[in-house]
Amino acid sequence: MTQSQLIQQSKAPQTRTSLANDLRKLGLGEGMVVIVHSSMKSLGWVCGGPVAVIQALQDVISSKGTIIMPAHSADVSDPREWGNPAIPEEWVTEVMNELPPFDPDVIPTVAMGTIAESFRTYPDVKRSYHPVHSFSVWGMNRDEIARNHSLDHGLGNQSPLGFIYRNSGYVLMLGTDYETNTSMHYGEHKAVGIKEVKKMSPILENDQKVWKEYTELDYDEEKFPAVGEQFEQDNGLKKGYVGHAYSKLIYQPDLVNFTGKNIK
Repeated sequence: MTQSQLIQQSKAPQTRTSLANDLRKLGLGEGMVVIVHSSMKSLGWVCGGPVAVIQALQDVISSKGTIIMPAHSADVSDPREWGNPAIPEEWVTEVMNELPPFDPDVIPTVAMGTIAESFRTYPDVKRSYHPVHSFSVWGMNRDEIARNHSLDHGLGNQSPLGFIYRNSGYVLMLGTDYETNTSMHYGEHKAVGIKEVKKMSPILENDQKVWKEYTELDYDEEKFPAVGEQFEQDNGLKKGYVGHAYSKLIYQPDLVNFTGKNIK
């Protein structure tokens, strides 16, 4: 959607102040631990764009709390597994030789949206070190959260998702739905019978690029919308509008535990 279309569809500009007020009405508050999933275009026309959204979140949470956003980079991975799009088989060797290793300071996010990508480079934000499943963190315990991210099971216990779970955190969905709700992948780690798979990514070890093998679950987010719909029928959560975006604030441990019990 173009800026002109957003302006035409907006009754008034969304601002840092108005977004902060909407976030508070939804239930977000000072000192919370929250992971944010966002759709910029769903908010309407925002004065200041993604920067204003980030500032509004910081105004509400404050440095007493913690803001986390996914900073995933699915393309820092084995090109033999790429499917959207796939590359010709005869390219694979050259691509593996030339693909840059994961560097949290320069590798951009992939399909995370403009707010998450802006947050990645925002002042005082630190990114965890995982070639595919990294997260950006701001606020209280930033360094601890970013530092303690395991290469194996990158969406499991030793990840920022595990920190949110152990610290009674929340999931904020700004105009998004459950198919992008990363905490539900952590729920898969609570489930029974989900198989493990081996993956490879280029990382830096002793300043040298190496292709490193690691273990993760065979994640399947296609099941999340149905599980999320069932979760809402059985659990309370806060819903409302932030700007023009229909948004949800969810207690993350409840969602994780429910996913673990109901994912199949």
